[in-house]
Amino acid sequence: MQRDPNCVFCKIVAGELPSRKVYEDDLVVAFHDINPQAPVHILIIPKAHVASVNEVEEEHRAALGGLFLAARKVAEALNVAQSGYRLVVNTGRDAGQDVFHLHMHLLGGRRLGPMLHR
Repeated sequence: MQRDPNCVFCKIVAGELPSRKVYEDDLVVAFHDINPQAPVHILIIPKAHVASVNEVEEEHRAALGGLFLAARKVAEALNVAQSGYRLVVNTGRDAGQDVFHLHMHLLGGRRLGPMLHR
């Protein structure tokens, strides 16, 4: 499994940094965001280091599917599956990506406003 020794999320995967995990399997891990933007704010990451969507290769297919399966399980476990939740993936600095390890934000627990202005 690829790992970047300088990546904060790789350190969480390796158990070198603490996190409040809510889900883990062979491919992905999900944990509470340290700066939540909603009552439920979970980060779901592949265990293998992939910097962003721009780095995704065929070999990451299973882990990417694992992100969505984990999102469903986490939403159910945290009681936001029925009321609704948002999944967000930022790619690149201009999109707001601060940690360059692919991650999905799961946000819920309240009514969320529109993301895009029409």
